[in-house]
Amino acid sequence: MHDHLIRATAPGIRAFAAITTNLVEEARGRHNCYPTATAALGRTMTGALLLAANLKTAESITVRISGDGPLKEIVADAYPDGSVRGYVRNPFVDLPLNHGKWDVGQAVGKGHIYVTRFVGLKQPFTGSAELVSGEIAEDMTQYLAVSEQTLSSVALGVLIAPDTTVAAAGGFFIQALPGAEETSLAQLEDNLQHLPPISQMISSGKDAKGILEMLFAGLPITIYDSLELKFNCQCSRERVENMLISLGADEIKEMIIEGQAEVCCHFCSEKYQFSAQELAVVLKEIE
Repeated sequence: MHDHLIRATAPGIRAFAAITTNLVEEARGRHNCYPTATAALGRTMTGALLLAANLKTAESITVRISGDGPLKEIVADAYPDGSVRGYVRNPFVDLPLNHGKWDVGQAVGKGHIYVTRFVGLKQPFTGSAELVSGEIAEDMTQYLAVSEQTLSSVALGVLIAPDTTVAAAGGFFIQALPGAEETSLAQLEDNLQHLPPISQMISSGKDAKGILEMLFAGLPITIYDSLELKFNCQCSRERVENMLISLGADEIKEMIIEGQAEVCCHFCSEKYQFSAQELAVVLKEIE
């Protein structure tokens, strides 16, 4: 199944559902993540995509989970065009299962979630909330309640195969709108209580539309067009060169003495090699 996101509405309620299996697997491979780290990174990237679905074209969102557990920090950048990138500070974390599930909460630990919204030429806005469990979905729900004061529910899941690849990943995000009727909210709450885990729904073949139909069972629902999702990093050789220029002449001279330099992108693990001759060109630009 290809990765995609679909938006739906019912009276007084809107929701987004996403299938992210392939892009989470790409992130796992790029960062060589161990299973617990894969689950944490996959949930964070999926959650960021769901939050970004509300944004305008020129906007973007960054979700940062910072805890005192062994993962240290998880970061995901998402855009309304369906692209996302992300990394975990320590990808080599794999804790024992906790009641049959990946112990993401223990791996994240105590700390905070930070959500930064970039709105074109205006100053970016950052909201934050204390982590309630470290399981990512509950923390995003808490952030929306505390920082944005919206009644919401976020569910995220990553199913990992015995060979440590990603078998299924995705999530949904529901938000009550002003004036939502109590009967609709009660029906939605009842539906949520009877839903199977999100990763189980995806592994059984449910797409985003099927998940939304289960969420809105018993309610009149309008489903909108599907958006393709993908792992995509904005790094490039030109951007890395500009970063090298910003380091200053002394730093570049040391690299030239060493004979070369290698720059690795945090978000996608792409490596950029610069020879002494190429570094000399960078130094000339600085001078």
